[in-house]
Amino acid sequence: MALSRVCWARSAVWGSAVTPGHFFTRRLQLGRSGLAWGAPRSSKLHLSPKADVKNLMSYVVTKTKAINGKYHRFLGRHFPRFYVLYTIFMKGLQMLWADAKKARRIKTNMWKHNIKFHQLPYREMEHLRQIQRGTHPAIHDILALRECFSNHPLGVNQLQALHVKALSRAMLLTSYLPPPLLRHRLKTRTTVIHQLDKALAKLGIGQLTAQEVKSACYLRGLNSTHIGEDRCRTWLGEWLQISCSLKETELSLLLHNVVLLSTNYLGTRR
Repeated sequence: MALSRVCWARSAVWGSAVTPGHFFTRRLQLGRSGLAWGAPRSSKLHLSPKADVKNLMSYVVTKTKAINGKYHRFLGRHFPRFYVLYTIFMKGLQMLWADAKKARRIKTNMWKHNIKFHQLPYREMEHLRQIQRGTHPAIHDILALRECFSNHPLGVNQLQALHVKALSRAMLLTSYLPPPLLRHRLKTRTTVIHQLDKALAKLGIGQLTAQEVKSACYLRGLNSTHIGEDRCRTWLGEWLQISCSLKETELSLLLHNVVLLSTNYLGTRR
């Protein structure tokens, strides 16, 4: 009697057509299907290490551009006259670096393929002609700028991200790192070079071998591959005069000297 009541109650809840075995089978099928659905879902959420790094770098670049934009707007709003000078200087420095880099690439190609100047295409020939018309900055001209590089905005700690990346390339360092890390590497490299300059000034450039002179120029940003030894020694002497005149707070000028002192060097030294 009690058994019949239990069966009747079960039939009332699940329906007469539903049997306990059928209900258990459906629960098992749902459980299996849930497991089957779960596997692809987890694989879609997983990211590869390369994708993680790429997304991180994209995020850093986006944030850096946003910060640079705010920084430019701040200067333009609060220091309009200084901002004009700053913008002109930065654009001029970038153009100077781009022209020097292109001229170096043309000269390297000429040397590799034994091409004469008159055999170059018109645009490359004209580019070299314009570069060679420039003047090589004198030591006193560079040292006159030392105060501009000791504090904001051209001090090492105040340089913008794009500026830091350009200087990293000029110093033959990778630029594909976050700006804070690039800034730290530039400061470390510049400090080491400044210390080496003081030691070299005591020793004397005349004590260096030809290979040591070439290596010293290369470390300081001058591609000495196609430059004679005498010219390398002259350039290194100019570098030492500037470096040994700078204080630690003015080392940003030494860092920029990689570009300033190398400008038009080959075009004006005969």
